[in-house]
Amino acid sequence: MREPIVVGNWKMNKNPDASVQLVQELQAFIGTNGLKTQVGVAPTSLSLVKVSEILSNSPIKLCAQNCHYEDDGAFTGEISATMLQEIGCNYVILGHSERRQYFHETDEVVNQKVKKVLEAGLNVIMCVGETLEEREQDITNQVVERQVKKGLKGISASDMDRVVIAYEPVWAIGTGKTATPQQAEDVHRFIREIVTSLYSVDVANRLRIQYGGSVKSANAKELFSMENIDGGLIGGASLKAEEFYKILCSF
Repeated sequence: MREPIVVGNWKMNKNPDASVQLVQELQAFIGTNGLKTQVGVAPTSLSLVKVSEILSNSPIKLCAQNCHYEDDGAFTGEISATMLQEIGCNYVILGHSERRQYFHETDEVVNQKVKKVLEAGLNVIMCVGETLEEREQDITNQVVERQVKKGLKGISASDMDRVVIAYEPVWAIGTGKTATPQQAEDVHRFIREIVTSLYSVDVANRLRIQYGGSVKSANAKELFSMENIDGGLIGGASLKAEEFYKILCSF
């Protein structure tokens, strides 16, 4: 059985103090209750150190929203995977559609980052997904297959145990639109088939694949009940502790 994983991607929201408050509220909701899912939060890079201190003895994993593909150098405004490792991060989100769209990240850049994060001993959440135009053109599978294969190029089978793939249809991110559970399941199953072709059935069966795109407590249980959906990468709904906790309880 794959352990589900639900991560809150806070994007460019919450200053350090507000981030600490949100984590403390989430911890209060979780309390001593046993969750059936691994849980993580991804605050802004400015808030990572403060949140790391709060999470030092917590089951909640600290996640970064991005990093550079070099360890150091003249890359103004960037942070490296080794820096994230040193402050206690567990996961790094890579290839999010907003990074691809607004910062023009290519599949090749995503692949470089995946390699660097794994090299630093951290875990990867690699995002893939099609735009509305691509879905309407009926090329979802081609787009997702390209992103998965290029993103994982050169990644060993053993390293795949530290990779999570997040399927996020771009047309469903922050729009209020959500892929139906069956639409999401179809793509998740397809991703598992791609990984089988790249590695093996065993690697594919162990791979955790998240769904992201306007997930909230009202639709999480139905989405997470699908065979190949192993959790969620949650945006806006993760900015309210009670709503995020309800999503965590959907398993």
